Amino acid sequence: MIVLSELWFVLVAVLFIGFFFLEGFDFGVGMSVRLLARDDVERRIMINTIGPFWDANEVWLITAGGAIFAAFPHWYATMFSGYYIPFVFVLIALIGRGVAFEFRGKVDSRKWAKTWDWVIFFGSLLPPFLFGVLFSSILRGMPIDKNMNLSAGFSDFVNVYSVTGGITVTLLCLLHGALFLTLKTTSEIRKRARGFAGRLIWVVLASLTAFVSLSAFETDLFTVRGNITLPLVGLIVASYGLAVFFISKKRDGWSFAMTGAGIALTIGMIFTALFPRVMVSSIQSAYDLTVYNASSGDYSMKVMTIVAVSLLPFVIGYQIWSYYVFRKRVDEKDLTY
Repeated sequence: MIVLSELWFVLVAVLFIGFFFLEGFDFGVGMSVRLLARDDVERRIMINTIGPFWDANEVWLITAGGAIFAAFPHWYATMFSGYYIPFVFVLIALIGRGVAFEFRGKVDSRKWAKTWDWVIFFGSLLPPFLFGVLFSSILRGMPIDKNMNLSAGFSDFVNVYSVTGGITVTLLCLLHGALFLTLKTTSEIRKRARGFAGRLIWVVLASLTAFVSLSAFETDLFTVRGNITLPLVGLIVASYGLAVFFISKKRDGWSFAMTGAGIALTIGMIFTALFPRVMVSSIQSAYDLTVYNASSGDYSMKVMTIVAVSLLPFVIGYQIWSYYVFRKRVDEKDLTY
């Protein structure tokens, strides 16, 4: 019988999948502002495609952090204290990005807008890269002692495997964002985004191959739960293979769905490989943090479960409604930001 701590681990995984699926295209569009747009009007069109959604998409990350804090306080304490500096950079990037969306159109100055465009670019690039580094290093294992304290050196955070993970997550988001632009824009931007996605997907496949290959040597991704993670890798490959096919056929909706499925399966595979661990100790397996030794008490878990089950349908319903209301394509006649 599944226990509440296991249920909350699944919930945290679902929240991160939702975050990377939704905020993934959000980050990708933010990076595309400097990579794909040719003038200020095109940049404004791109920003307006995510204008109604980007702040609601970030709620998934805040909720995931809150769920870890409430359900797994030892996981929260170890991870947030150990990853303090990377999380500060993530926070600065997200704040700067949000401010840039609101401020870039307030002054009629090309220099002003260009400055905020660069803030949007780096504010969209840094979070997925740092999250990729974070998840890769957690999979690889960090020096966690018997008191659940994480005392890591520079090479524990930054190494070939973690940097490859960071680059891979960033590229996945960039591709997802380019395909979102094909759904929300018209004419030249749409064609350019589709062409860019058609070239970028081969780079994404190469990066994914490198990450999976390194995972076989650097982690126990395929040994602890290989009966599940190996089929998931097959599904990820199939998703991106289908994305290549649909991009070539100009089936934008299906292409976007396939890259979204690829992101969801990748995050799902990471959490599957971790379970029942939430953080792997590189010192010895006895010091691993698990859903059992890092969780809250039974009473807290019961109360949180009742609250979550009661509120979650409203949150999901609101997001579906907002995407339905702002479903039409954006052009130069409909600019707010």
